[in-house]
Amino acid sequence: MRKDPGFAYRLTLLFGDAFAIVFSFAFAYYFRINIDHRAYYFDSQIGDFVIANIFLLPIWLIILSSLGLYSKRVLQSRPLKVLRLFLASVIGVMTIITYDFFASGIFNRGSLFPVRVIALYAILFCFIMLLLMRWIISMVHRISLRHDRGLIRTVIIGDSDNTTQLLQGISPESGFKVVGVVANNDFIPQEWRKRKYPNLSIALKNLRPDAIIHTDTKNIEENNKAAIEHHALYYYSPAESSIITLGGNVEFVAAIPIILIRTTPLNGGARIYKRIMDIIFGVLFVIAASIPMLIIFIIQKIIAPRAPAIYKDTRLTRYNNEFALLKFRSMKPEYCGLTPEEAFEKMGHAELSSTYREQGDYLKNDPRYTKFGKFLRRTSLDELPQFFNVLKGDISLIGPRALQPQELKHYGDRGLILSVKSGLTGLAQVSGRRNISFNERRALDIYYVQNWTPALDVQIFFRTIGCVFHREGAK
Repeated sequence: MRKDPGFAYRLTLLFGDAFAIVFSFAFAYYFRINIDHRAYYFDSQIGDFVIANIFLLPIWLIILSSLGLYSKRVLQSRPLKVLRLFLASVIGVMTIITYDFFASGIFNRGSLFPVRVIALYAILFCFIMLLLMRWIISMVHRISLRHDRGLIRTVIIGDSDNTTQLLQGISPESGFKVVGVVANNDFIPQEWRKRKYPNLSIALKNLRPDAIIHTDTKNIEENNKAAIEHHALYYYSPAESSIITLGGNVEFVAAIPIILIRTTPLNGGARIYKRIMDIIFGVLFVIAASIPMLIIFIIQKIIAPRAPAIYKDTRLTRYNNEFALLKFRSMKPEYCGLTPEEAFEKMGHAELSSTYREQGDYLKNDPRYTKFGKFLRRTSLDELPQFFNVLKGDISLIGPRALQPQELKHYGDRGLILSVKSGLTGLAQVSGRRNISFNERRALDIYYVQNWTPALDVQIFFRTIGCVFHREGAK
């Protein structure tokens, strides 16, 4: 989905909390030395104190997250938010004190808290600064929404009283902006009829909305697929009798319950986590593979001095965006850039095209490849340059297979598969690669999109290592 409601706000809160915590600890130290007039008997090392607490920020952020201080339910309840911020301040400082006690003994260093009163000051200042920073961010967020910035552009569809109430009640503070409606005139207030569209397809094509809110029970599956195809969020507004069975999945907009039907769990914070992992491991793999890549490049230039050593292939990634996938060239230069059908026809063996497709896009002793290219493909060394695609953000280390544009016609669920970044490796690749059928690969890609977890990525990563060393499915 192009926009995740509230994600930018929650991310801003996270950075605001980090600043508030570091500032609070620095001020607590400064307060004891320069404002509290009682004598003190320790060396003033405020710089070391602040740096140490910067490195301990992840502990704070985990505590804040565990207390639900980035969840919409807590953010919308002022008493609950204040109480939990106070608890976070106490628990956070006590956790740092506990860590400092053991760390100072193990590493034989001085304590972070030369006097305990600094910890008491830190609790008080953390609580005040967290409240103040969140109030400032919340105020800026509301002003931004009122100026039409960051709103979720929404199409409402459905012949229901909920359509009428949403059109009349949605305000910028809700985070939504209605740009079109698909419904009978009986459910559309007069002032909204100029934004009426005859059907959802036309509305999606003309408006390119970020979200759809469906208010009746007609064509639910069809409309959900249309939302996926256009990478839009899909909300369903249920009958009141359904609310009790949906529990925590319900949120309210203009006093109307709506449920976000997520295409994939790989949204919001999960996307940030995955990108961070891609950068960390991408850098490590580029460093580790630098010498093999240099050797392969030199060999390629010795074999064919005038031919490019690296081949760029146009592929698709998240939201149907095209990018240049980097691979060491394994084909003969005259066949690079051609479809299999075009290449086989060029060499005078057009009959090989049907055999190639029937065997799951594979042909034993494929005449398009060089001998060295076959070795590179068999060992998966041709894919090493893709680590640069990972660092650039074109693809992820792990994800669905990167599709070629002409392959889209074979994917009935292409919108679903393209709702996340493509991957250098993935569930389909480690489950047989070319040894499984096209439909099986598609089903595995869809499973990954809909059931992503960090644990699944770890599992695929280690299975990839096994496949590479055992050359499973590599041809």
